[in-house]
Amino acid sequence: MDRYELRREDYSLSADQLDLQNAYAKFFETHATQEVLGRAEAEGFDRSLWERLCATGATTMALPEDLDGDGATLVDLTIIAEEIGRTLAPVPWIDHVCASRLLGRLVTQGAPIDDFGAISSGRTILGFDPHLGDTRGPRLVPAGAIADHILVREGDDIVSLLFAEKPDFVENIGKLPMAWIDPFDATERTVLASGPAAVAAFDQALDEWRILTASALVGLVDKTMRIAAEFSTTRYTLGVPISSLQGISHPLANIAVAVEGGRALSRKAAWYLDNEPDNRRELGGAAFFFMTEEASRAATMAVQVQGGLGVSTEAAATSYLVRARGWSLAGGDPAETARHIATIVAENRTADSGTNLVAV
Repeated sequence: MDRYELRREDYSLSADQLDLQNAYAKFFETHATQEVLGRAEAEGFDRSLWERLCATGATTMALPEDLDGDGATLVDLTIIAEEIGRTLAPVPWIDHVCASRLLGRLVTQGAPIDDFGAISSGRTILGFDPHLGDTRGPRLVPAGAIADHILVREGDDIVSLLFAEKPDFVENIGKLPMAWIDPFDATERTVLASGPAAVAAFDQALDEWRILTASALVGLVDKTMRIAAEFSTTRYTLGVPISSLQGISHPLANIAVAVEGGRALSRKAAWYLDNEPDNRRELGGAAFFFMTEEASRAATMAVQVQGGLGVSTEAAATSYLVRARGWSLAGGDPAETARHIATIVAENRTADSGTNLVAV
């Protein structure tokens, strides 16, 4: 899409982006099957699927060309994230991509990072702590149970953690490869970069994580809506399909509105972060917070439409419901994101007021 299309509020995809969307939709539909999901639930990760995904270039495409990447935009990455959410693919792609892009920014700042090619390709899996603020001590990391290196922030330092034995998997409703990570238990603890520039690079990774997670939740909600809509058109009451009843059709219409709104907001946030990172800094958090609210509501509705069938362990709707709630909590309490948004908006208003006073 053109440099200014999203600035004009046009969220349509270019021909190349539609090809990208179709390619990864087919990939995940073929390889992220219900059988794969069932097999991966024990640790929240399917290595075979991860290796197949890396072979498509989905990890290196996220990096700039000067770091041997394909120079994909963040809007491009939201397309893949949406397909991951649509199929509930058990791969740590979002965490790895955000961490590798962070490492790329630190490399350009002069950080001495060895074997960056192996890291960016996915042969070395990266974990990323998406909690907001200056987190210290133990924290739950979404990919902590499988990552080879985990990037965290401690004060003004960006730190890479390596564990000789990977931390124990923590059972969670999101079916993520989650684990408690304590930096003081790490076998190797390496400070990659320090100072305001390093912290700013980490904050950008936090925004990217929230934007891509929001996009994954968009795909998840879209699929739950389709599951419920298909069911409601094949079940009859009093001689008519239940989809014709207002108690069913109106909530499904609300879900459709949420999907389109979340998709547009995620792409807009991605465009601004790529092109005007100093403007509209609240958009990434807003997309994430909006979808954490809508995902749980939509998935619950999809289960209710199917009645008793919807709450069975074999039902696809149940898988989407637990992940809708679990993925929303992967970065901590979404209320922290809401407070972060409020802080940004307040700062912007203060800055605007100061500018107006100077102008007067």
